[in-house]
Amino acid sequence: MILRMSTLFLRTLRDDPADAEVPSHRLLVRSGYVRRVAPGVFSWLPLGYLVYRNVEEIVRDEMNRAGFQEVHFPSLLPRDPYEETHRWTEYGDNLFRLKDRKGNDYLLGPTHEEMFTLMVKGEYSSYKDLPLVIYQIQTKFRDEARPRAGILRGREFVMKDSYSFDVDDAGLERSYLRHRDAYISCFTRLGLDFVIVSAMSGAMGGSASEEFLAPAEHGEDTYVRCTSCDYAANVEAVVTPVPEAVPWDAIPAAHAEQTPDTPTIETLVELSNARADLARTDRPWVGADTLKNVVFMVTEPDGSQYALAIGLPGDREVDAKRLEAVLHPAEARPFEEADFERFPALVKGYIGPQALGSASPSGVRYLVDPRVVPGTRWITGANVAGSHVYDLVCGRDFTPDGSIEVAEVREGDLCPQCGGALMLARGIEIGHIFQLGRKYADALGLKVLDESGELVTVTMGSYGIGVSRAVAAIAEQSHDDKGLIWPREVAPADVHLIATGKSDEPFEAADRLADELEAAGIRVLYDDRRGVSPGVKFNDSELVGVPTIVVVGKRLVDGVIEVKDRRSGERQDVPLEDAVDMLSVLVHG
Repeated sequence: MILRMSTLFLRTLRDDPADAEVPSHRLLVRSGYVRRVAPGVFSWLPLGYLVYRNVEEIVRDEMNRAGFQEVHFPSLLPRDPYEETHRWTEYGDNLFRLKDRKGNDYLLGPTHEEMFTLMVKGEYSSYKDLPLVIYQIQTKFRDEARPRAGILRGREFVMKDSYSFDVDDAGLERSYLRHRDAYISCFTRLGLDFVIVSAMSGAMGGSASEEFLAPAEHGEDTYVRCTSCDYAANVEAVVTPVPEAVPWDAIPAAHAEQTPDTPTIETLVELSNARADLARTDRPWVGADTLKNVVFMVTEPDGSQYALAIGLPGDREVDAKRLEAVLHPAEARPFEEADFERFPALVKGYIGPQALGSASPSGVRYLVDPRVVPGTRWITGANVAGSHVYDLVCGRDFTPDGSIEVAEVREGDLCPQCGGALMLARGIEIGHIFQLGRKYADALGLKVLDESGELVTVTMGSYGIGVSRAVAAIAEQSHDDKGLIWPREVAPADVHLIATGKSDEPFEAADRLADELEAAGIRVLYDDRRGVSPGVKFNDSELVGVPTIVVVGKRLVDGVIEVKDRRSGERQDVPLEDAVDMLSVLVHG
């Protein structure tokens, strides 16, 4: 394959697009790989589509190699199956809904669990047909409220989604591990640095769940890794080590005190330590000794609402993403003035556990951080403006309705596996695997006859790879200040051949070299443009990011060309007569 830049549909840009937030967005646009059509919607230009197709083929090859079978579903889907699984409602505003000319409801597929389940139900009826794994590579649609970061978070994107079907949980475990291994091979071939972390299933449902994350400075996902063991998890799935309950016999009785001029946790702690009648005798009060109670209005998919109060140590905030993951498919928003008017027992800024709980007069559900265990001693609101309660003890003075994991996770928090220190990092989700169980099979009646002739519900797994997103993830990890640096297997070409000079000789020599390289099975991007300065050509070659740059120019008089490694920047002079053999070894090994 030879791509000649004199005729290639390509326009590189010197300036960053105004809406670019991350390196992949900036560089994919500047190098002429993608162009924005609408918010969260992009077109692929020839070089970009070559990269995308290379990624897609690697994914397909690894799925086929694992023994999985490819199918293909439409993007336009009927409403009824999604009603049966309740996702027509649960997806909320993220679903693209439309009607046909007869008024029938349809959606643009955000994911295809229902379609896969119904396909298998229509074809298979016996345990002898299982296990089965089928997959597709298909465009998905989600009406993101804030599409951003170019093709990393769009409204239209391409996913590989596969589904396993087994008679029992042991079979599901085997299918899950097969996918895990296939994903490791796939992302390794794509040249991605990645980590595997525990995750929450979210909208997918199910039990066991892991994410494959590409570490990246601008990644949307935050994850933790233990500095002492192999524990790793998305922050949404981090489990807080629960402290042991402590005796409260020596703790004074709870007492309300006036605490003027304490608008923040810091000022409250300062006052509490400064006043002899409030100070602790064993150690000073700290922010983690205050119990902050944050109230939310939760809306279920059916439109019903309830108030939820969350108690957590005052030195931490509620993590919005963790809260969203825990409550899904319900949505939560902080209390507004109108909400406080509906619940007059809750005094804004001074809410205490005494006014909370399902059994309280307010009826507000009260869940607390796992660190709030029986015997823990707190400063908290007294439900009176300007007043706080001291020495309020969990289990003695108040009993929450339960616990909830929504507090922000911090660097240095304890590992739930070994007790070591956690470190925080950011990454891009490139794959997600779930043990779905029987959620969709139950909803849609997918059953088979087992060995004894009894009908049993099939158990399923779901496994996704963001194919178009992987292009951006690779770009995030593989670039420098000059442009992209593609791994060879996904690059649009193996060699970026540049002819420079005002005479015909370099171009004629480069023409012959391009033909010889193509005959040797090497993909060539050939900058054969006349009248374009060497500086522009060199800048374009570094921006476009083909892994090997070959320059036929002024050294041709000595029978030598220059070969440059785009990643390392190393250059070497190679005799023209040896170039094809040398590059063949470099490309093919």
